[in-house]
Amino acid sequence: MSAVKPPFFLRWFSPRYLVCDLPSTEKVIYLTFDDGPIPEITPEILEILEQFDVKATFFMVGDNVRKHQDIYQQVIEQGHAVGNHTFHHLNGWKTTPGSYIEDVYRCSDLVKSPLFRPPYGRFTPSQYLLLKKDYRFILWSVLSYDFHKRTTPESCLANVINNTGNGSVVVFHDNIKSIEKVRYTLPRFLEHFLNNNFQFDRLHP
Repeated sequence: MSAVKPPFFLRWFSPRYLVCDLPSTEKVIYLTFDDGPIPEITPEILEILEQFDVKATFFMVGDNVRKHQDIYQQVIEQGHAVGNHTFHHLNGWKTTPGSYIEDVYRCSDLVKSPLFRPPYGRFTPSQYLLLKKDYRFILWSVLSYDFHKRTTPESCLANVINNTGNGSVVVFHDNIKSIEKVRYTLPRFLEHFLNNNFQFDRLHP
């Protein structure tokens, strides 16, 4: 399995515009979800978050929002934050700057947020420079690997518990590949850190 934490070189970018974590002396965690909204899992995630009275940030794919606007509204109405995850879930390393920027702004027609997370965490310096005037790039400090076929529910839980601490930005996914792992891990993850006096907060611009 690849590293749970992001590559060190990403910290070369300005922390004002690109965030991997939010260092803090307070026991706060920033929980995030990528790729939704998806009918098969996003409403279930919302139910779990409501059960634990936790707010999160959902980085949404524009085309999924287009197809499932009712779920998008449910996320908003329940007080969660949202962010842009491109319209077509593009890999920045495989997309020209012009096409990539166009796709991000197409998503912005549906997802009204200055927060942006590049799919796969992959973007080029030129894409970053073109977008940073309008967006704050949000990456992560802890990747659950809930999407990986070799990740078991138990190892997913171990990933997030063993690597999360003050100011961590933690990534789960509300997509089809991750359903089994998220159902198992998310409530246990929340219970563990709430029992240890951590708070969960949304990301802010």
